[in-house]
Amino acid sequence: MKTSYPNIFGDGGKIVYVREVAVSELPDDVREHVYGLEHLFSVHDADGQRLALVANKPLAFALAREHDYAPVSVH
Repeated sequence: MKTSYPNIFGDGGKIVYVREVAVSELPDDVREHVYGLEHLFSVHDADGQRLALVANKPLAFALAREHDYAPVSVH
């Protein structure tokens, strides 16, 4: 199967990185807005700038794609 994905990895596409983050590692002003979760998923640009924090990995990927980014999972 050969599927073409335009604008990903070398075709001028924008890549973002998605990783799991422990809520306990976040700044106090962010933690005070998180209820009932031990982990969030952070979306970062290529320079490491955090673009978003979301509740789960599927949401992080959907958010990235909605804004024309190609999400990549990192550890």
